[in-house]
Amino acid sequence: MNRKTLALPAIAGLLAPLLAACGTETGGAAGGSDIVVGTTDRFAASPDSPAPFDPAYAYDTGVWNVLRQTVQTLTRIPRGGGRPVPDAASQCQFTDSASESYRCLLREDLVFSDGKPVTARDVTYSIERVLAIKSDNGAAGLLSNIDTVEAKGYREVVFHLKTPDATFPYKLATPVAGIVSSDKYGATELREGFQVDGSGPYTMKPEVRDGRLVSVAFTRNPHYKGDVKVRNDGVELRSFADADAMGEALEAGDIDMMTRTLEPEQIKELDARPREGVKLTEVPGLEIRYLAFNTEAPPVKDKAVRQAVAALVDRDRIAQNVYGPTATPLYSLIPSTIVAHSNSFFNKYGEPSRDKAAGILRDAGVHTPVELTLHYTTDHYGAATAKEFAALRDQLNESGLFDVTVQGVEWSAFRPAQKRGDYAAYGLGWFPDFPDPDNYVAPFLDADNFLNTPYANAEARERLIPASRREADRAAAAPSFKRLQDIVADDVPVLPLWQGKQYVASRDTLTGVEWALNTSSDLQLWELGRGNA
Repeated sequence: MNRKTLALPAIAGLLAPLLAACGTETGGAAGGSDIVVGTTDRFAASPDSPAPFDPAYAYDTGVWNVLRQTVQTLTRIPRGGGRPVPDAASQCQFTDSASESYRCLLREDLVFSDGKPVTARDVTYSIERVLAIKSDNGAAGLLSNIDTVEAKGYREVVFHLKTPDATFPYKLATPVAGIVSSDKYGATELREGFQVDGSGPYTMKPEVRDGRLVSVAFTRNPHYKGDVKVRNDGVELRSFADADAMGEALEAGDIDMMTRTLEPEQIKELDARPREGVKLTEVPGLEIRYLAFNTEAPPVKDKAVRQAVAALVDRDRIAQNVYGPTATPLYSLIPSTIVAHSNSFFNKYGEPSRDKAAGILRDAGVHTPVELTLHYTTDHYGAATAKEFAALRDQLNESGLFDVTVQGVEWSAFRPAQKRGDYAAYGLGWFPDFPDPDNYVAPFLDADNFLNTPYANAEARERLIPASRREADRAAAAPSFKRLQDIVADDVPVLPLWQGKQYVASRDTLTGVEWALNTSSDLQLWELGRGNA
């Protein structure tokens, strides 16, 4: 059967209608796993990142997709999107009108996969260790508004927040708030290697070669109690070096589904010339790509340089020539498919203009051409990233105002270097932790942010972000988000480039494909099945 399907879950809420370093963790492959899913996400341990799968450290979509299968959270985003629902908890709610106190009651007889009971103290332990470790990877920032968390008896947990935060239930649904056991995770130290243990839908067994995770065998956790319905007994997640190798495995029948990340050419080919027994499914997505700047680095410290880049970049050319129908230009950190979006960059800079860029640099007394290196990761977002950065280089150099070079670096080295501030300008992608405008702003502008950036704007941090979080009716936060987007367009600590669509290719015998990847690119392997499963 040859077919292309479009998955359109009922997305509620704010969406517009829309390593083991010592080599001790070896383990078998999936063995008898019925379903095999391919990914181009690469998982490696290194001296800079020895504990890639510890919830207190992990802050990457690919790693979170492993954690979501194994580590349970108090709440979770439901199947079709919308407001969080209880998972490890039986009920959760704010206990005050100001959104400063949040109470959860754990499910009865909840246990970890090894049979040990999960108690309220395990929840407080897990949250407190994240805040104590405070990894520079940025995930702890999601929980930084917690003042105290207390266990009341065996099942009750109460979070007291420093300031009101209507988005807090969403944050509790992310893996950084995953519940772990003190038997396996130290209070002040990260757990090195690739093994993950929790109370989630699956247990896992990693296969590691030369410090890299090559596959994970997920087996249904018989002790799991939560909101998820598991539709299979086991899934293997297999990592591939690139999308071509993953595609060959699908055609050969070695895997049942290929997910992150299909290349644009693969999508065009599968759409134009479908393969027998293979279907291509489009899934609504909220991914964005952007350039970010180390605002203390000499080449870009002057705001005028960053503004000139913003005035020159032709997003339409990049989207059309590199990504085709899989990307659309983006003029704000907040995607156009989320309420509160504003085309702030287009409003300020208009169409790409050399004259405008030259005027900005001339008025600021900046000598041209400005020498600048753009860094990107070679193995994290797909092969098209290299073409994208070649296009950015050419656009800037054609103006005569810049002398740009590009340099690609493997993700295992790229991310630590970026966090250290080694790069003046670099490219990254963002898959939201939860579908709220806050999660496209705070991770870039707030303290303890994902980028570890030196950029700080007092109005954003001290007034606008807190004001937006006070609004339980999220539409009422729109004025704050409008001003935040305008600040980003003026200061340009980050330059949005495009937002993407998501595609999954699978054997047509597989069911649940349309639910297996949600708008935030969360992999939900429990949705997959065979036939009428």
